Amino acid sequence: MYSPKFLITNKVLKNIGLVEASREVVMNAPLVPAYEKKFREEAIIRTVHHGTHIEGNELNITEAAQVLKGDPVVARDRDIQEVINYRNVLNYLEYVGKGEISEGKISEEIIKKIHSLTVEKLMPTEACGVYRKTQVVVKNSLSGEITFRPPPAIEVPYLISDFVEWMKVTDKEEIHPVIKAGITHYELVRIHPFVDGNGRMARAVATLVLFLENYDIKKFFSLEEYFDKDAAHYYDSLRSAAEGELTKWLEYFTEGLAIELTRIKEKVHRLSTDIHLKEKLGGQQVFLSERQISIMEYIQRVGYLTNQGFRDLFPKISEDTILRDLHDLIKKGIINKEGRTKAAKYLLK
Repeated sequence: MYSPKFLITNKVLKNIGLVEASREVVMNAPLVPAYEKKFREEAIIRTVHHGTHIEGNELNITEAAQVLKGDPVVARDRDIQEVINYRNVLNYLEYVGKGEISEGKISEEIIKKIHSLTVEKLMPTEACGVYRKTQVVVKNSLSGEITFRPPPAIEVPYLISDFVEWMKVTDKEEIHPVIKAGITHYELVRIHPFVDGNGRMARAVATLVLFLENYDIKKFFSLEEYFDKDAAHYYDSLRSAAEGELTKWLEYFTEGLAIELTRIKEKVHRLSTDIHLKEKLGGQQVFLSERQISIMEYIQRVGYLTNQGFRDLFPKISEDTILRDLHDLIKKGIINKEGRTKAAKYLLK
């Protein structure tokens, strides 16, 4: 059976620790449903855009968002179709991630389905979800240099079957889900089971590993953005495992998730300014604007807010607008006003 070779280095341990700490904050933060929906929608847009852009898609993130909304975009049909397809892949991951099919395990059928959705209308129907029958090579898109030769086509069914069996029998007590996802990502890229669409398929299956192991982190994150922001580093890290030693790749992969989740954690923490806010307000859900959240953060940091602090906090916003935000926070029972007129102080209740 497949047996990955890697070391648990201090860097990997540090990254896993950051992932766990961020996961704890995100999963327990009192975010109201409106923000959770917004975070998921943003993550979908980032994932779809960067997951296709790294493969050469020319749409920018605004155009990708327009495509996802069904708005017309002037662009190549292929670019538009790739974005639509990857959104369909994410929908499928969410469905499978609930663990209701294949006993919550990744099967060959699931891998083939993910590939079919990835390349729908981009490849002939008879090639969608079907293992390659020919040898392929991976070339540098700029130089034309061959950078990687996947295994012969005849080996693909056996390699995939062996790897899927490893995924099924390896649980989180044996290998941490983040490391398992990283291994999955690499091995599916290495095997290159299909003629095209292997990168998107591999990244999607790795994400599904996290979903099935309860590391979906409310689906707020986008590893694709990390990969795409420095694509050269991404491909170099994959090549570092060419001899079957995955340590460097796993350091890179776990660092990516640690960076992404730390960023999400900080954003969630900022939006959840006071972790016990809901309890303080009798459990009711409170909807705040970004500006009101900034006001609360300022009061927490300084202790209070006065009229003189308005300009520091919002140099381009009128005093009347800030006063309306403050009045709304008072009505919601979040802050108190002490004193009157220009000498008034606003404090957390």
